[in-house]
Amino acid sequence: MSLPRYKMTMLALSLGVATAIVGCSSNPKKDVVDTGPKSSEQVYIEKAEKALERGQYTDAATHLEALDTYYPTGDYAQQAQLELLYVKFQQKDYEGAIALAERFIRLNPQHPNVDYAYYVRGVSNMEQNYDGLLRYTSLKQAHRDVSYLKVAYQNFVDFIRRFPSSTYAVDAAQRMKFIGNELAESEMNAARFNIKRKAWLAAVERSQWVVEHYPQTPQIPEALATIAYGYDQLGDKTTSQQYIEVLKLNYPNLVKADGSVNLRAARSEGSFINRATLGVFGREAQNSTDEDSSQESDVVETTEKRSMTNRLSFGLLDRPETKNDIPAPQQQLVAPPEVPATE
Repeated sequence: MSLPRYKMTMLALSLGVATAIVGCSSNPKKDVVDTGPKSSEQVYIEKAEKALERGQYTDAATHLEALDTYYPTGDYAQQAQLELLYVKFQQKDYEGAIALAERFIRLNPQHPNVDYAYYVRGVSNMEQNYDGLLRYTSLKQAHRDVSYLKVAYQNFVDFIRRFPSSTYAVDAAQRMKFIGNELAESEMNAARFNIKRKAWLAAVERSQWVVEHYPQTPQIPEALATIAYGYDQLGDKTTSQQYIEVLKLNYPNLVKADGSVNLRAARSEGSFINRATLGVFGREAQNSTDEDSSQESDVVETTEKRSMTNRLSFGLLDRPETKNDIPAPQQQLVAPPEVPATE
């Protein structure tokens, strides 16, 4: 019994498609074969150095990666790895920079410049927290996810513990101070949210964390005021009064004439318009708690003195120059390994 015409047609089409697929899969594209190094180690080094001097990071990365691949035990292998770490950071490939830094630390724990790898790892994790469109608005970064900042903070703690006399130690300490302010602000932002939903205990716990772990940050006055207010709402008048006495001694303007806490005066959050427009409009002037802004501006890119065009385009147009950068490794690429050059 023969099949109907339409079924024969469908069967023929199916067989044709299957044959085409099998035919394509049996003839894959020819893979590119690595023929090995095309230059000597010295040539790769010289080309990489020239590219770095011109700021041509893509070309520099190509030469340094080739050097790392073909001459992993050569005279310039370790220095090339450090330079590649620098290049990856300049290209904003922070994940790549972190991976290279951790590899260098693991393989060269006693290298005289291993402190550079520890330092760049921390800066790269810090930058990952700010890498995105919102970094060009005046919306507080601490009001978003701060997981990378926590990792960066631990990176810098480890770095300073191991290399307290490093060339990069001062910058790392300033970054730690800035991150501490950001983490404290993140905790207080959560405490404000808990106050709004009348979760008094949660607000108190967040504020106590700030007092215990970030005692040198500008958020301390608000944290103390929140603790006093939270205990008062919980009905623990005794503990609340203890914190009010502390406020009277250190921040008398945060205590009202009737002895209650002036929580509104303790806060330093932006206006509703500022928050609703992601910081484009309604930005309030900096208050007295921003006394360390001059140091912080050297650590991360600030949002001050930006044109209206830049703000309206969320940083895509008329972009201000960034101050956030890292120095190149100190040792020169072309220096013979037995006589390292110094700056």
